[in-house]
Amino acid sequence: MYERISEVLAVRRVSGGAGDVLGRSRQGHPVRAFRFGKGTIRVSLLAGCHADEPVGPRLLGQLVTYLASLPKDDDLLTRHQWWIVPHINPDGEQRNRAWYEEDADRYDIARYLAHVVREPPGDDIEFGFPHSLMDDGARPENRAVHAWWHTADGPFALHLSLHGMGFAAGPWFLIDPAWKNRCGSLMARCTSRVREMGYALHDVERDGEKGFERIARGFCTRPNSVAMRAFFLAQEDAATAELFRPSSMETIRSLGGDPLTLVSEMPLFITPGVGDTLGPPDPIGLEWKERHTAWQTRLGRGEDPGVIRDEADAAGLAAMVVRDQMELQWTFIVAGLEQVHALRGDHPSDGAGHEQHQPERAHDDRTGR
Repeated sequence: MYERISEVLAVRRVSGGAGDVLGRSRQGHPVRAFRFGKGTIRVSLLAGCHADEPVGPRLLGQLVTYLASLPKDDDLLTRHQWWIVPHINPDGEQRNRAWYEEDADRYDIARYLAHVVREPPGDDIEFGFPHSLMDDGARPENRAVHAWWHTADGPFALHLSLHGMGFAAGPWFLIDPAWKNRCGSLMARCTSRVREMGYALHDVERDGEKGFERIARGFCTRPNSVAMRAFFLAQEDAATAELFRPSSMETIRSLGGDPLTLVSEMPLFITPGVGDTLGPPDPIGLEWKERHTAWQTRLGRGEDPGVIRDEADAAGLAAMVVRDQMELQWTFIVAGLEQVHALRGDHPSDGAGHEQHQPERAHDDRTGR
């Protein structure tokens, strides 16, 4: 299934009016979802929880168009059910559109720093799902998707929430803590593909803070709301702690079974040297953070964006090509699916007869250097 990424990215994204409208956002935008397939392996894919992370929605927009084009006897549809929400946060998407175009190959550092908007705790959709169907205190976007998941006629086998990072050394993959000792083939597949594409894996040691427990270079357990609340309580910030609700991963697990829940983290901008010293503190990471903050301040004061771009380029900052981010997100999805199949004792054969191939692109095209 890995080779299908070329076909997924070759189709035109779904039109804005397609899919089922699950509900409306705070500002009245539709929250759309798609279902494909009649198989017994239920796969949930979600993107846009943090609206300053546009690559996940781009991939899922491509994927729903691709799945809709497949014949009904395709292996992806006969063995699986796909439950896909390409963008759960349309309000946030609108606020962030000032810094990126729909089809940009990579993102501009000056525009990003000048216009990026991220929801604070309490409005964070990833940690904003209802505690139950009777809980009406969550955002309408969360309530709509939560209710939709409850219509499934059985538990999910796999759930991925596609996320991104503004700045990192490279891709980072977060794994359900209940599965951290059962994902050897998944980790090997993702590590191999990252290296084949010429990237380094992001790495950090957070000693369980907020639920992040390092597994290996490039891999960590995913965060959870209990650990998030504990972190802020330890900071004597009970008000912030109370804002955290269950995440999408925790919600999917609450529906039963033993689903593998994963979070992809793809950097918009690659910062060399980060992670060479496991932090926190990571001295190089702190230097980059100070530099980003300074650039953002200067842009806010009206400085020429071209000067910031030149400084970023001279410092070695590189925008990660969007296609590569999407390819690695797809790799993670398929690796997760194959891991689930393997532990069930079967394998997701690709019955469509696709020959395996990988697009050949020079490393310089990926980093922009």
